[in-house]
Parts: sequence; structure tokens; C-alpha cells
Amino acid sequence: MDLGLGGKGVVVTGASRGIGREIALAFAREGAAIAICARGREALDRTAAEVRALGAKVHAAPCDIADRAALEAFLDGAHEALGAVHVLVNNASGFGIMDGEQGWKAGFDVDVMATVRACWKVVPWIEAAGGGAIVNISSISGLGAGVTVPYGAAKAAVISHATSLAMTLASKKIRVNTVAPGAIEFPGGSWDLIKKANPKMYEGTLRRIPWKRLGAPEEVANAVVFLASDAASWITGTTLVVDGGQMLT
Repeated sequence: MDLGLGGKGVVVTGASRGIGREIALAFAREGAAIAICARGREALDRTAAEVRALGAKVHAAPCDIADRAALEAFLDGAHEALGAVHVLVNNASGFGIMDGEQGWKAGFDVDVMATVRACWKVVPWIEAAGGGAIVNISSISGLGAGVTVPYGAAKAAVISHATSLAMTLASKKIRVNTVAPGAIEFPGGSWDLIKKANPKMYEGTLRRIPWKRLGAPEEVANAVVFLASDAASWITGTTLVVDGGQMLT
């Protein structure tokens, strides 16, 4: 299926590894031009090289998106490099897990306010390009109760923000959706670390997933690319759960 993304300008935050990396690669395979950021230069450069190897144009710059000025500078550079922006993927997370000042600040500075600020900045560009899509990456933690209180609250705010934007941006021909992954495993990721440090927790989660495995980043990326594409032209304001049935149990 031709998803109609060839030549489109796509911005992805938090794209050096895991889900963000796979999202960037998935858009590259569709022929889009990509702008990516992350805090660490080394991993970001590796992802940029992988995108180029697929024949896609890529702009990569290190950025702590919790810093408003740094985020705006990255986005300005992305817009200049790409020429036009049609898709924004707010993927980065502060992973605010601990229920204390630091956990809440990390979640809301990165997951919430960086997403809000990126939308403020990029929406006029998407409108000028004739319309497009915004996809926020949340989590099934934002859809129910859990032990990671600040993380879940931040991810719930991301969903609420996308739903409201879907209403307000429809007149600008901009669709806004959310992807809510379940437990996703990749080398160096949180579930890889849990598997090594707390195998009992890992096995308990594994048993609760009907498919008896954790998800892979590319399975989330496929959902993101679909929602950003013309194939999802009549989908907006929705939250697509990608969890192998984890929430069912």
C-alpha cells in the first residue's frame, strides 16, 4: 500500500533508540524526509546514519526538549532543513516514574509541556503545507490506574491534549491522534533492564499478555506511520492501543 508519505517532512522527537528510532526508520522507508532529536549525540548520529542508508533525507540535532529554547531551536532547524513540515510525532518521554518532585517534573516537563510547545510551534507550518497529522506517543499507563503515578498522569494528559487538538485543528486540515503502547522491549530499554534486574516483575507482566510476549518497537512504529498517512485520512481524536491485548487482562 502506498501511504502517500513520499516527500513529506516529518519531525520525530526522542528518536535515537527504541520506539523513536523505529518511527524514524519507518517514515524513511516510506520516502519521507526526517528531522530527529535526542539528548545523546552518539546514538542520534547512529540513527541518522541508518535513515540515510535508506535513501531518506535527515536532519539530526541533539536537544533536551524540556528546555523550551533548545526545543524551539531544534524545530526551527528542522523546518529550515526539510523545507516544509507535514507530520509531527511527539515521542520523547521523561519517564517520570518515582512519586516525588523529580518524577512529576520529569513527566510534565518532557511528556506534557514539550509536546504542547512543539505543537504550538509546528501547527502553523503544517497548516501552511496544506494540512497533515500530529501523533502523540502515550502509554497504556495513561488509560488506567498503575503504580507509576506521575508517568501515568503525564501520559493521560498527552491523550487529553491530543483529543482536544483534534477538535480545534480540524478546520486547519490537521488530524491529531495518540498511540498508547503497552510493554515494549528493546536492547537497553526499560523492559530489558527490568528483565535483568527484576525477572519476577518481567515474568508477571509477560504472563498477563495474551500473546505471551512483549511488543517490539517496530510494531508501534507501524501504527504511527499509518495514523500519519493518507490511509488514516478519516481518523482523528482517537487513541490507538498497541499492546497485544495487555489491557484486556
